[in-house]
Amino acid sequence: MENTKKRIGIIGAGPAGLTAAYLLRKKGWDVVVCEADPEYVGGISRTVHYKGYSFDIGGHRFFSKSKEVEELWSELLPNDMLERPRLSRIYYNGKYFSYPLKAFDALSKLGVVQSVLCVLSYLKARVIPVRDPKNFEDWTSNQFGKRLFNIFFRTYTEKVWGMSCRDISADWAAQRIKGLSLGRAIVNSFKPQKRTSDGPVIKTLIDSFRYPRKGPGMLWDECAKRVRDMDGHILMGQTVVGLNHKGDGKWEIVHRDKDGHEMLQVVDEVISSAPLRELAMSLTPPVSEWARGAALNLKYRDFITVVLIMKDQGQFDDNWIYIHDPKVKVGRIQNFKSWSPEMVPDPEMSCYGLEYFCFEGDGLWNARDEDLIQMAKAEFMQIGLAKKDKFVDACVVRQPKAYPVYDDAYAQNVEALRRDLKNKFPTLHMIGRNGMHKYNNQDHAMMTAMLCVENIVAGRELYDLWQVNEDAIYHEAGHAGVEKALSSGLRAVPIRRRTA
Repeated sequence: MENTKKRIGIIGAGPAGLTAAYLLRKKGWDVVVCEADPEYVGGISRTVHYKGYSFDIGGHRFFSKSKEVEELWSELLPNDMLERPRLSRIYYNGKYFSYPLKAFDALSKLGVVQSVLCVLSYLKARVIPVRDPKNFEDWTSNQFGKRLFNIFFRTYTEKVWGMSCRDISADWAAQRIKGLSLGRAIVNSFKPQKRTSDGPVIKTLIDSFRYPRKGPGMLWDECAKRVRDMDGHILMGQTVVGLNHKGDGKWEIVHRDKDGHEMLQVVDEVISSAPLRELAMSLTPPVSEWARGAALNLKYRDFITVVLIMKDQGQFDDNWIYIHDPKVKVGRIQNFKSWSPEMVPDPEMSCYGLEYFCFEGDGLWNARDEDLIQMAKAEFMQIGLAKKDKFVDACVVRQPKAYPVYDDAYAQNVEALRRDLKNKFPTLHMIGRNGMHKYNNQDHAMMTAMLCVENIVAGRELYDLWQVNEDAIYHEAGHAGVEKALSSGLRAVPIRRRTA
């Protein structure tokens, strides 16, 4: 028997929220989306515009093992996806190293003595590894040896997270760099990884990717347009401040605009891509005390991009460079022209994004834009990428809650909160990066939305959304593994129910 179509409230117009809205409207369901940003959709995958220049919040490569995700990208932008070469390097001790690490490149630039010590350190890790590594340091040291970990992983990782590598869960390392090791790097030096149909390629090793010609926001702008064209509602500049579950089973979404005016949406079910901590605090009736405590213990890392516009001096062709130099605060530098030439309106100019990781409310976050710009210019020159007289313009973009933190207790906190929410609110669905407190990519966020829609339309839980991302191969493989991934069943795991 077909389920009656309901009104669905969606919190957040990022990749997860907009994917859900688009697919539900295609099926004829009524949707209303509340987005806190007054101007941009796309969340952290938006493209910001400044005086004709366009830039990402972090840079987003488009590749996925999911055939459904790839097809949706193509459906939304059939003629606007570029195939871009991937080039990234590590800056350390005044030198540039290929990334992903190429063994001979790295060892030759480190020098004979350091190289020998690195190889011996790696061999020791292979013979006497840390058993059942729990933190990032131990997991990565097992793969590369302690010495290479200290050179190529410690500084950058601690810049990103603002904490010791021993306090970061091994889950993050396993998710982001699984399959890589010094041994694998040596093999890859002889046999470069290419996109083929023979099997999955590790995400970090892909050598090209798709990219919208005007940035990822181009895709999400188009998705939002199509939702509106189908009479879906996307309310911009509306921050959700309350989520009330009523006695009749319906939900009241209370949202507030920049002037403090509150409005109400009554819906049958809610899909949330809002940060899990804030979601838990907004609910009526409230979550249990132990779930509330778990929510309050969830942490987030925030993010500042200082954009520098200057005459093109051909400084570098990389899409981005990781900065492992502890003498500067910048963690990564994006070259937006290398993502797509159309991001920069004047071919004589270049546009760079210097990324700084921080906590909302700390000294860096609260610094004046003028001070951040001066620091970024100084560090750009200190690294040797520019001369002072070449800067033309600059701006600053702050991104709160860019990364859910994987500390040593995050998994237990998420699980405690997830169980409480599922038991109390079966018509509340969490999707996406912050909605599930999972450091995933936009294709994974989209897949959680796709499966969530299938559950809602079916009127029962066909798929456990929390199983998306459980398989590390799904996380790490790139475009080349699409067909094999599908034939291998690397999707969310359907729930198996016992029959009476």
